[in-house]
Amino acid sequence: MATKRDYYETLAVAKNASKEEIKKAYRKLALQYHPDRNKGPEAEKKFKEVTEAYEILSDTKKRQAYDQFGHAAFDQASGFPGGGAYQYRTYTGKPGAGFDSDFGGFSDPFEIFEQFFGSSSPFDFGERSGRRKRQSAGSRQGQDLRYELSLSFSEAALGTEKEIAYRRLEKCRVCEGSGAADTSSVQTCPSCGGSGQMQRVQRTIFGSFATVATCSRCNGEGKIIKNLCPECRGRGVLAQNHQMKVKIPVGVANGSQIRYASEGDAGERGGGYGDLYLHLKVSGHSFLKREGEDVYLEIPISFAQAALGDVVEVPTIKETVKLKIPAGTQTGTQFRLKGKGIQRLHSTGRGDEYVKVIVKTPSRLSNRGKELFNELKKEESPEAFWKKFFG
Repeated sequence: MATKRDYYETLAVAKNASKEEIKKAYRKLALQYHPDRNKGPEAEKKFKEVTEAYEILSDTKKRQAYDQFGHAAFDQASGFPGGGAYQYRTYTGKPGAGFDSDFGGFSDPFEIFEQFFGSSSPFDFGERSGRRKRQSAGSRQGQDLRYELSLSFSEAALGTEKEIAYRRLEKCRVCEGSGAADTSSVQTCPSCGGSGQMQRVQRTIFGSFATVATCSRCNGEGKIIKNLCPECRGRGVLAQNHQMKVKIPVGVANGSQIRYASEGDAGERGGGYGDLYLHLKVSGHSFLKREGEDVYLEIPISFAQAALGDVVEVPTIKETVKLKIPAGTQTGTQFRLKGKGIQRLHSTGRGDEYVKVIVKTPSRLSNRGKELFNELKKEESPEAFWKKFFG
């Protein structure tokens, strides 16, 4: 039998580490090795090891017993002073319920993790987030799914409707998700009485020590199936192609996420559906640039238009509008088209469009053009200015 690793070494903390240091170490390692984040072959094993170490070292009395007797303090066959054989009892309710024990707590590492971080996992979604929610004994909540949808600039700005197709797990139509060949095949687990957990109690010199373990007979489901459904082989779900229409609201941006409830995988053994998370990838525009709800555009104008003024047509996200260029406009001047930007998400307000004019210098001139520019040059030359200034 392999020797268990020292709990302090597992958490990489000193033997005199404070509770806060132990908590901090567990947080770091639990997030690092959680199977929903780390898909490595040893990740789940390491996750369980650090959680077991945290369960012992975070409890003052358990830690005291471990410091004095090591792993033997929790080993039923070790001959621990004051100890006795484990007593197995059906666990119903919260850990420690129904026991006059100085020790309590979880032995399921995922329950400890949820207790530590709260009811919602730090890993809300992924390709398949692997959420470990449980609706009732024997059923498991379906996994969330992620779908990446590409949109054009205009589709994101104006909103659109798309039809998407993907594969997901759906309830087996033969057994209606139960996983059983017939209703009489689903039976309450006789070992745990339907709770999915077994509690064992050991008497030590520090008092009674109770731990909760997943029932090995039903794997924590609380029910066993005598005859499996021949279609889904007891899972209650089958992979199917799924199509649905999705409405993209006006004003979504690149990287936006939209959640569609119950459009993910169906849960095994009658569990509820997970959610679908739509991740939007918005492409750029050939000449419009978006910043928040505002749109920016550069347009070229000629020397004549800049000097004499003009009315030009300017594209916006919806239509083409007319913009008045005043006489004497300089290159780089920016004009604001109020309310011509993108509508704010879930709002009636709109951004603006900003149009910057760039005065273009002609690279080729006709003979007539050269004559005109030479005349203009004489009028605008520094010599002409000083002659007027001094009379």
